[in-house]
Amino acid sequence: MLRPQGVRGELRLEVYTGSPAHLKEVETVYVGDKQRPYPLESSRLHQKILLIKLKGCDDREQADEFRGQVIAIARADAAPLRAGQYYHHQIIGLAVISDEGEQLGTITAIIETGANDVYVVKNGDEELLLPAISSVILKIEPPQMIVHLLDGLR
Repeated sequence: MLRPQGVRGELRLEVYTGSPAHLKEVETVYVGDKQRPYPLESSRLHQKILLIKLKGCDDREQADEFRGQVIAIARADAAPLRAGQYYHHQIIGLAVISDEGEQLGTITAIIETGANDVYVVKNGDEELLLPAISSVILKIEPPQMIVHLLDGLR
């Protein structure tokens, strides 16, 4: 959450979804590290910011208590993706295998660069950064990902 909006308890959120309009259908959000459930009263887009109103959060002071906390939705409430698309939580933890059969490690993080994501692959103390482009990422079949290592990636 970025900060409160106005005096009626609305919260300003950065949106990490490709279809924020879908959030109007969500009834419950989960707040903070403990993912406490809160009924969602309303949501609306304002430029690139999502404004939400939680039931029972009726003024700026109450809204300020949510400052800096992550607000999430249940996986079942997530917008459906097109074939071949994955949410980050579906990618993190995948085993990474080269097209030559070499076990490269596990995806531990995703770096968003703007042009394309970069997958952080760890194998013990070794770290490999793989651009999420079609010439590198050949196939995603959970629980693994098959990749082609272009020259210079190691």
